[in-house]
Amino acid sequence: MSLDNLFQEARTVEASNSAAYYFPLMSGRYEVKPGMMPFGSCLGNTQADQQVFQIDDNFTHYRQAKLLARGERLSKYYQICNYSQVVAGAIANLIINRLIQEHPQHFYCQKSTANTRTFHSQLTNETLYLDAELQLQQVQGSEVVPTYASTLDALAAQVQEDLTIICRSANGSNWLSAVHLCYPNHWSAEEKIGKDFATIHAAVAGMEKINRRGNAIANTMITQKPMVRFAWGLSTDTRLNHHPQPPSGVLVSQWQGRSFDSHHPRLYLRIERQVIWGLPEFEAALFTIRTYFRDCKLIKQDPVLRSKLYGAIQSMTSESLVYKGLVESKASILRWLNDG
Repeated sequence: MSLDNLFQEARTVEASNSAAYYFPLMSGRYEVKPGMMPFGSCLGNTQADQQVFQIDDNFTHYRQAKLLARGERLSKYYQICNYSQVVAGAIANLIINRLIQEHPQHFYCQKSTANTRTFHSQLTNETLYLDAELQLQQVQGSEVVPTYASTLDALAAQVQEDLTIICRSANGSNWLSAVHLCYPNHWSAEEKIGKDFATIHAAVAGMEKINRRGNAIANTMITQKPMVRFAWGLSTDTRLNHHPQPPSGVLVSQWQGRSFDSHHPRLYLRIERQVIWGLPEFEAALFTIRTYFRDCKLIKQDPVLRSKLYGAIQSMTSESLVYKGLVESKASILRWLNDG
């Protein structure tokens, strides 16, 4: 595997022709809150705001980043825990139905009399053959290595989102039952799988009050209508994969991506659009994560956006600065933003 390929960077929203634009900092303050709004809320992107799975002209790069991550070591990026066949089938059904509804030009699905399904992607030219429970039986047109381990693994390779599934047991406890995370932002699938909401987010600065309501939030995710929320941070590259453990042969300092150089400034807003789609009849919810990058050089040219970004960084607590990796660079970033 070429290390150069591992370090390839995604295009920013501004350099793309069809990517959605989001700027979740309009309050001008750094806030840690659920921030959930109804799915489909108009945020200026017309049709894309109505989609769980957003496909744009960066698809090929996002797909390649997933294949590179899988090729490094699949279990580093894909984990399951008590992920029942019934829930797996329901999640697969949800993903397939959304894809053929949202992007009929790219995906189609045929059912046979035996209730098996054939799902085809025009984007990858892969055809998935699924049994009546939507378990993966065969793949046609794929040269992916390693071969797909499951329906979820195969479907994740057809989209530009990372996928996580949370489940709830009869006693009300919740756990992360599946995660396909090829674009990690400094967190690990292996470390989080099987844990509950509060434990997963224990390391997040400012989450203490929210984590005390962890079970209630997990219940909301599963039982309420679909929702969307946003998270953001700063990075000094646009590489999608920022797993906390670098690939073999790569130094941590090379891999981390949070070292701001005021003499050669590169700074990007790393924005996550997160969609939560509950399946209460299955005691589960699908949680998707779509990563975007916005170029702070261009944000800096807009007085309103620049002031919002400046204020949000300025308002971070010391704990949040540590968590976001900005302790050493906060002052120089703020100076750079203030420069003409």
